[in-house]
Amino acid sequence: MTDLSRLKAEWFPNVRSDLLAGTVVALALIPEAIAFSIIAGVDPQVGLYASFCIAVVIAFAGGRPGMISAATGAMALVMGSLVKDHGLQYLLAATLLTGVFQILAGLLRLGDLMRFVSRSVVTGFVNALAILIFMAQLPEFNGAGPLMFGMVAVGLAIIYGLPRLTKAVPSALVTIVLLTAVAISFGFDLRTVGDMGQLPSDLPTFALPDIPLNLETLRIILPYSLTLAMVGLLESLMTAAIVDEMTDTDSSKNRECAGQGIANIVAGLFGGMAGCAMIGQSVINVSSGGRGRLSTLWAGAFLLFLILVLDKWVRQIPMAALVAVMIMVSINTFQWGSILAMRLQPKSSSIVMLATVAVVVFTHDLAKGVLAGVILSGIFFARKVAKFFSVASTRDGKVRTYRVDGEIFFATGEAFHGAFDFREEDLDRIVIDVHASHFWDITGINALDRVVLKFRHHGIPVEIVGLNAASATLVDRLGTHNREGATLPLGH
Repeated sequence: MTDLSRLKAEWFPNVRSDLLAGTVVALALIPEAIAFSIIAGVDPQVGLYASFCIAVVIAFAGGRPGMISAATGAMALVMGSLVKDHGLQYLLAATLLTGVFQILAGLLRLGDLMRFVSRSVVTGFVNALAILIFMAQLPEFNGAGPLMFGMVAVGLAIIYGLPRLTKAVPSALVTIVLLTAVAISFGFDLRTVGDMGQLPSDLPTFALPDIPLNLETLRIILPYSLTLAMVGLLESLMTAAIVDEMTDTDSSKNRECAGQGIANIVAGLFGGMAGCAMIGQSVINVSSGGRGRLSTLWAGAFLLFLILVLDKWVRQIPMAALVAVMIMVSINTFQWGSILAMRLQPKSSSIVMLATVAVVVFTHDLAKGVLAGVILSGIFFARKVAKFFSVASTRDGKVRTYRVDGEIFFATGEAFHGAFDFREEDLDRIVIDVHASHFWDITGINALDRVVLKFRHHGIPVEIVGLNAASATLVDRLGTHNREGATLPLGH
């Protein structure tokens, strides 16, 4: 693909759809940015400025066209104590340092680590986010009367019914416009976007954080920046993987890491807090037809236009309309097929998926949920590989040959050691045939050392045959049995 055709594919696959989808996203971003600002303990304009800056910058710098990044709840939860103890200026400094860490992650190609996140973890992550998105809408119904429930029901009917008649305009956008018009026309007493908080009236301005540049400041912001960088990259990379699957396209995960960093640095310099990719808004964008970078750019630009120029009308959007849109997002995000798949797939996959969901939902911490899922996946994988490990032996005269089949690593090291009979002392030689095996880590090498040195301790020489190049390199570097003066450690 030529540079011009690639540029067109990324930016202008369908201009009309991208602009309409970006419009829906911008409308849905406003109450969320305000809500996340409240969670972080800062003025609403901090979240709104961040959403504008991050969306616009990531449209150019990100590695996943069509994905929406802005201020998020996951990041806001991390910031609360920093703002409470040290104030907004330290948050802005932490945002800049977060961006630096994320750029370094991109340069170090840490995005490639997504290959080690199993399908079950991704599914659990998606389902957990769908549940959290739905749960986040429930407070809007507290103390609400039949009118609120009725408006949300009508909104959902439009969202799911309109596409049966026409797909020319995103049904979510029609829902927001129609419900707003009805609420204003009939003077319905409903909670609106304006009730969420004050919208800014000025453009964001460039300014460096007003804090002392010393080691004490670094000590304060460093832990927060590291956590923000990790949470932001994790949520962004997981969201990118989901959008990849939804659109049947690929993306550059390392470019996305660096792009998130650049976007956060710009946000911090213009009075915004750190953000990352938003799965809910990304699903809205893709579901509404947004595929190119233009949809992300327009979402950020139109967001600023809405809060500065059309603020009078934006304030009157009933939350019922946006709640209906977000409920649609949660329904569309949830992987319903994963429930039926639990009957067919291995139990270990189902356990990993359910554990990821449970940890994310109960802790509201995406990083902990994914970490739990990855650890469980690793444990189950190690157990599965260990099942295929075996050692067989044959004796020819006074020569005993052990044939090792399978992987030798931390999960099979003890089984490898336990497969040898050290009481058989009437032998002239031991042959360990490892043609069908591979040494992976220091635990496996240590097991080999113990076996060889034990036989030598009994006066029986050992010959190792069939080491592949990678295993031989590891044995030479980490093994001790071939080093001069090597003896069996006490207790072995």
